[in-house]
Amino acid sequence: MSIEALLSPVFWEPFILTLKLAFLTTVCLFLVGIPVAYALVFAKMRYKPLYEAAIAMPLVLPPSVLGFYFLLAFSKNGFLGSFWNDIFGHQLAFHFDGLVIGSIIFSFPFMVHPLMNGFKNIDTFQIEAAYTMGKSKLQTLFAVMLPAMKPSLITGGIISFAHTVGEFGVVLMIGGNIDGETKVASIAIYNEVEALNYSAAHAYSLILFAFSFFVLWLVYQKLGQEVKGSFNA
Repeated sequence: MSIEALLSPVFWEPFILTLKLAFLTTVCLFLVGIPVAYALVFAKMRYKPLYEAAIAMPLVLPPSVLGFYFLLAFSKNGFLGSFWNDIFGHQLAFHFDGLVIGSIIFSFPFMVHPLMNGFKNIDTFQIEAAYTMGKSKLQTLFAVMLPAMKPSLITGGIISFAHTVGEFGVVLMIGGNIDGETKVASIAIYNEVEALNYSAAHAYSLILFAFSFFVLWLVYQKLGQEVKGSFNA
């Protein structure tokens, strides 16, 4: 692949779109995942196993199955797609908004499960001490719980981000292959392989490989520092 092609904005567009998708998905997962994980750990629910099974479904279902039902729901005739079309003037299917919502659902367990483990590992003495000092549940959450489960927050965030970067099946089903809208890096690789343009596929794959390795290295380094700091404390 030529240097001119590598420096072209068209070549880097799928990566920019991928990072945008992963960032927005991870932020939304934090906003939704923290209260859900908190409720699953501390709230008394009659059907808690049912909720936990529903959240874990993306872990076992093939992406094509999820993508198919997302496509039906996100189309103009789907219950969510028609609602979105009435408000924003476009359907969710084959649009970046649909990729974000689909990615949130698809990556939900990758955020919720680490957060649940973090909540479960918090020393109950710290929580009870905060309540004794007159702090509300919300104040205790932000002042005591979240700082105490920092490794779990880091793990959930990075895994969710990395999982979104590597999405293929769900993205292909609900987004297709639209330049500047739904053509993320994984789809770009697939297109180049289909076109037998292996040099471009190599370039996309190597950059994605290097980026994924770098992200995971940062995670393990940061988690190692957090664990070492907790022992030193």
